[in-house]
Amino acid sequence: MIPHAFLQDLLNRVDIVDVVGRFVQLKKGGANFMGLCPFHNEKSPSFTVSPTKQFYHCFGCGAHGTAISFLMDHTGLTFPEAVKELAQSCGLTVPQEPSSFRGGSGEGYAPGPSKAVSVALTEVMQAACDFYRKQLRGAPNAIAYLKKRGLTGEIAARFGLGYAPDGWQNLETAFPDYRNDNLVEAGLVIVSEKNDAQGQSRRYDRFRERVMFPIRNVKGNVIGFGGRILDSGEPKYLNSPETPLFSKGSELYGLFEARLAIRELGYVLVVEGYMDVVALAQLGFANAVATLGTACTPVHVQKLFRQTETVVFSFDGDSAGRRAARRALEACLPHAADNRTIRFLFLPKEHDPDSYVREFGADGFGEQVDRAMPLSQFLLNEVLNDKELDQPEGRAKALFDAKPLLQALPANALRVQILHMLADRLSTPFAEIAALCDIDSRAAAVARRAVPKSERRRVTGQEQRALRNLVMYPSIAKALDQESEQTLVLMTEHGELFGEVIGHARELGADAEFPVLKDLLQNGPNAPTYEDIFQEILAYDENGRDLMIDPADESASERVQEQKKLLAEELQATVIKLRHDSYRARLDQLARQATLSAEEVAEFSELSAKAAQIKAARVVSRDS
Repeated sequence: MIPHAFLQDLLNRVDIVDVVGRFVQLKKGGANFMGLCPFHNEKSPSFTVSPTKQFYHCFGCGAHGTAISFLMDHTGLTFPEAVKELAQSCGLTVPQEPSSFRGGSGEGYAPGPSKAVSVALTEVMQAACDFYRKQLRGAPNAIAYLKKRGLTGEIAARFGLGYAPDGWQNLETAFPDYRNDNLVEAGLVIVSEKNDAQGQSRRYDRFRERVMFPIRNVKGNVIGFGGRILDSGEPKYLNSPETPLFSKGSELYGLFEARLAIRELGYVLVVEGYMDVVALAQLGFANAVATLGTACTPVHVQKLFRQTETVVFSFDGDSAGRRAARRALEACLPHAADNRTIRFLFLPKEHDPDSYVREFGADGFGEQVDRAMPLSQFLLNEVLNDKELDQPEGRAKALFDAKPLLQALPANALRVQILHMLADRLSTPFAEIAALCDIDSRAAAVARRAVPKSERRRVTGQEQRALRNLVMYPSIAKALDQESEQTLVLMTEHGELFGEVIGHARELGADAEFPVLKDLLQNGPNAPTYEDIFQEILAYDENGRDLMIDPADESASERVQEQKKLLAEELQATVIKLRHDSYRARLDQLARQATLSAEEVAEFSELSAKAAQIKAARVVSRDS
């Protein structure tokens, strides 16, 4: 777990205006900065960044958060990755400590290359990218190839396409020292086993006579290349090797360029090749990305779901495309939550996405996307195809193939529905299918009757108001004594949520504020439940403005302090009422029993006295 004190210190050191300003053009407007929101289309700026509060808020779409959440939402980084990115920019190392309470946001992550190494290699890759782009301007054969594929100069520039000319050491003109080991480390240069006339190992360019596709990470940095040969030859596509910057099993081509289109269109389209991504972007589908010559991995799927809740995979209809789709299915299963949509599009064998759009138009391809096969249907097809289902052996083989796929799914409503569909297709009872697949039928039955998690954990009534006040002004938690905290944690329906919020608030100390608490809660186990509370808090523009108040504005600060005082008093009143309601509920339960043990009689008397004491105190308070 990343210590709370470190997060607060980090956000105090970071200038959110600099962080946001790398992606959004900001202009000074009073104490804050304004700009066009990067999370929705707008013509008039409603996106506000507060340098004093280190917080951003869009009064148009409601996007909000700290520098950490901005990097997560805008670039697709995970919470630990965003913290690490900011820490490195400040010259800090991210410490770790065990989580001290339930609901802690600790999340392990593997250390990457040092900042110095990353910077050096990134500079090398950018220099190579600039070199290749310059070479494309003077390469009529490469330009002719791109025009033949229907690409314009505008789209080539947008994706930074270039050309690696024929020759063994062209990069020697791009770098002052061709023997710099960073060129080898970045995968641009290969060291031969043979020596030159000076007795040194010979070196030569990895990419030669190829159209070059820069591969960028979520921050926009060039971390690798894909090279497409112009004429015949093998391999047709050549990728950068694994380097400290680049791992093809975790990167997606075009994701950086597609981020805004993915948000606007509401889904991401995963295709098989670089050229498909670039061509589709030109033809109106700017939300396409591609894996890098490797099967879709769980890491790819995680990155996709950081951008959207809907993923459509597009594959060729041949046997190779079907195999690729099956591997994508297996990678997706652990991430198939009930609020996500995963579909599979199979084009006719004679078409790839580019050729299909050119023949049938964007609307025709869009219709194909809309009709793409749901994950549930594709899974069942994979399990049931080529099986003699009218024979016991065929049904047994189908169950054998289904078992690992069903076990890979989360224990959610989708898995239950697929189990029902499979039971129906095999004419076998649901409970029997679940048992044969080693899935607890009782758990499945519970899941079948359950409502979605966001509804099941919805906080309402006085608990909701108390939790909302604590989230908006976490510093008021310091007014809670041990008995009050135990009331919220032990005597409420949503005690786990109160425990998580109060735990974070106490860890953050007297300076606890909504922005940092929101980051922590958003990356904890109960994140979906808190989203409703965040939205309710920021649904009112006044609350958004209060979070942006400059401490130098004394009158506004006094008003906020008065608001905190009132909410703290309201919280105490809610605690007392919750305690009284808990006592009354237990008393009613005891009163309904036919007989009481000696211990229960004593408990009844004690609770009656406590309930009466609370009631009397209320009367006195009301009269005064």
